[in-house]
Amino acid sequence: MSTRIFALAAHPDDIEFVMGGTLILLAEADCDIHTMNIANGSCGSVTEDAETIARIRTEEARNAARHLDATFHPPLVPDLEIFYEQDLLAKVTAIMRDVAPDILLLQSPQDYMEDHMNAVRLAVTAAFCRGMRNFPVNPPREAVDKPVTIYHAQPHANRGPLNQVVTPDFYVDVSTVIDKKTAMLAEHRSQKEWLDHSQGMDAYLHAMQGFARDLGELSGGLAYAEGWRRHNPLGLCGPDANPLADLLAPHCHWSSRTPQ
Repeated sequence: MSTRIFALAAHPDDIEFVMGGTLILLAEADCDIHTMNIANGSCGSVTEDAETIARIRTEEARNAARHLDATFHPPLVPDLEIFYEQDLLAKVTAIMRDVAPDILLLQSPQDYMEDHMNAVRLAVTAAFCRGMRNFPVNPPREAVDKPVTIYHAQPHANRGPLNQVVTPDFYVDVSTVIDKKTAMLAEHRSQKEWLDHSQGMDAYLHAMQGFARDLGELSGGLAYAEGWRRHNPLGLCGPDANPLADLLAPHCHWSSRTPQ
């Protein structure tokens, strides 16, 4: 069976921004890719109403997932309603059990936006209680007894919420797939005006490329890179499990601060 990858993030376009290149390389390695945004993008417009922009952004996310031949899982809540609470956790855990990933790719646990950090908290807990038969999920799903290794992507612009530079455990060289990553992100056409207006990200495709270029420079020589930190394996997988690095070994470059 092929390795199953679950990329789970807060909003439409988050996946493409910080982990799209890694996912392209994993798809090329014949992994089974699943993607999901917990929120539907309902606040991401200065011109459309919430229902309209949520519908547009969900379709854009579906189109981006098609670049990976990925299984797309629909969002669960509106923007800014990603809270670490029982009802939403029960829904995310049900999906986690359905997907039963070998590798779970998440955003940074420290980032500039609460939605991002809450999405990470929900996903980590959902992975942790994937095998807890007495934890009720919605809809009901059987508990899953298999290892899962969690990795965290870089925060937005490679900086934490206090503006400190975040160094990954290892870098993935995405130089050969940067054009494909850009094409995936370009599916989110509705976001150019919104990001320019709300976050001053003039030309969001160039902004993404700039972040990947900056991280490549931090790595010590890559043209474009994505970065990953492995979550504490306790209760999730074996202490030495590192399947992402194993799968992408030809593309991995280790941080000087991290033992290989």
